[in-house]
Amino acid sequence: MGAVYFYHLTRQPLEATLPMLLEKSLGAGWRVVVRGREAARLVWLDERLWLGPEDGFLPHGVAGGAHDADQPVLLTTDHARPNGAACVMAIDGADVSAEEVQSLQRVCILFDGNDDAAVQVARGQWKALTGAGCAAQYWSEAGGRWEKKAEA
Repeated sequence: MGAVYFYHLTRQPLEATLPMLLEKSLGAGWRVVVRGREAARLVWLDERLWLGPEDGFLPHGVAGGAHDADQPVLLTTDHARPNGAACVMAIDGADVSAEEVQSLQRVCILFDGNDDAAVQVARGQWKALTGAGCAAQYWSEAGGRWEKKAEA
């Protein structure tokens, strides 16, 4: 049974935080699906992920290609995980179900703490998922480094 980790972004934007979490997930041996709500936003994020450090390489692709099943990190708006992902990272308020959390190694929900609507969506997700019995952690970078602030 997996757990859901909430990441409250206040100092670093998504395009800076996501690569760090993806590298940690790949280091754990997990394939990852990054689930968003809008295809255009995922194309934008794909471009940012290719602009990483020259000495690093984050293997990834946008869903819809012939090699989706081979991608270590797949960016998609769909709920399918054709790459056999053990971890889902939900961005921009993308939906995650309690059943999904319980069937995966990890679910990460990343949300912009400077966007009141995004904070409200994340609070609703916390309430729904913990209410359904999912193990959850809430992480904040407000103090300058990532700290676990709550656990359920």
